[in-house]
Amino acid sequence: MSDKFKGIEPMVYNSKINVPYSWWAGDTATKFFISLRDEKKIIAPRCTGCKKIFLPPRKVCPECFNENTEWVNVSDEGTVQSYTIARRHLESIPKNKKVPVIWGLIKLDGADTALLHYLDDVRPEDVKIGMRVKAVFADSRKGTIRDISHFQPVKSRV
Repeated sequence: MSDKFKGIEPMVYNSKINVPYSWWAGDTATKFFISLRDEKKIIAPRCTGCKKIFLPPRKVCPECFNENTEWVNVSDEGTVQSYTIARRHLESIPKNKKVPVIWGLIKLDGADTALLHYLDDVRPEDVKIGMRVKAVFADSRKGTIRDISHFQPVKSRV
């Protein structure tokens, strides 16, 4: 430090840095996102060895290490395996989401793994493990996971 700054208390400026970036989603995620965007269909790869169906999609089976090259349709309905509720607005929550925000770990019918996504059209006190939910697709789709706007409870069939 030069002599001219001796005895001067350092100033600290608190700020946030926003660094926009892009990356290649890869063959597997791209196929999944294009299906959401163009067809409003949820597809997932099936392992050629153990036959497990992975959602979110995985290129390689983590158990058999086979490449997952076969794709199957998965239902847009499933079961809540677990959930959490954010009761205040966090930085990770998009500004257009109202609090409380509910995230659910959802195992869609036909899949062997669960997908993390928003639950909506339900009060926090009414969410239950084992609750049946259905995907609601966004009106404007861009090829991202948010092409599924959220999951909502399935209305009971009488």
